[in-house]
Amino acid sequence: MKLVTALSFQGQCREALEFYKSVLGGEIQAFAYAEAPPGMPVDKKYDGWLMHGWLQVGDQAIMGADMPPEFAPNIDKPKNGFDLSFHTEDAEEARRVFDALSEGGTVGMAFGETFWSPGYGSFTDRFGIPWMINTTGPMPS
Repeated sequence: MKLVTALSFQGQCREALEFYKSVLGGEIQAFAYAEAPPGMPVDKKYDGWLMHGWLQVGDQAIMGADMPPEFAPNIDKPKNGFDLSFHTEDAEEARRVFDALSEGGTVGMAFGETFWSPGYGSFTDRFGIPWMINTTGPMPS
């Protein structure tokens, strides 16, 4: 079994997945609305948007799609109630990922040591996606 987070965008899905790939690595599989079977009820203006995007990173994945407002009436509202989370035992790697993915976004909690982690931080990235970056390794002595 695999649980995968599916993210919704408004025309930035390809850009977001490429950005995440540049930081996390992996491979992208993507299909635009223009590639859908004939008769799909989607306005031609969305042909370049992604109907399905998949970023495979090791045995983990992030799924994404561009959602026309007629399919997702609240797509323009801020994302809330979830965070994408990245966990590693390496605090330097956690900081690298935090610094890279938070660029152009809004930091909620600066990356640093906490009582539960040698390195943790949270932010909303430039695409409006909330993230938590967490180090799971041992606390420094």
